[in-house]
Amino acid sequence: MGRTVTKTSVFPAEANMVWERLQRLSSLQYVASPYASFQPVDGKKDFVWREGESFALNFKLFVVIPLGVHTIRIITFDREHYTIYSNESNRHVPTWNHCITLKPIDERNTEYTDQIEIDAGWKTPFVYAWAKCFYAHRQKKWIRLLQSE
Repeated sequence: MGRTVTKTSVFPAEANMVWERLQRLSSLQYVASPYASFQPVDGKKDFVWREGESFALNFKLFVVIPLGVHTIRIITFDREHYTIYSNESNRHVPTWNHCITLKPIDERNTEYTDQIEIDAGWKTPFVYAWAKCFYAHRQKKWIRLLQSE
């Protein structure tokens, strides 16, 4: 019943710069808005993603509809291969496994891919449709963020 969303774009930045920005909660907050908002349950303003750690975030759909706590467990955070893999979930979507991969193209461009495995039971088709729009939006916002640096 699960579905997979895959979205790839070329980012106007070298891979190390993209990697550094990926590590910041503030980057996620910027690229997710206005489709979603994420605020740490513990109230911290920012943190750095690390392999083996879990993060609990208050999740709001379209920045206003509270959907509870979204948990992100960082399974792989591999700088050498530019790969991040997380197991994520919330009460509405029990499976949201997210893989981010970067592939350097040259000194000014990086191929960026989001691949998300989704299983939300009967809600899967609706969550899948939202996720396709969300990741297209998110990658456009990433490009704007990187162009402003």
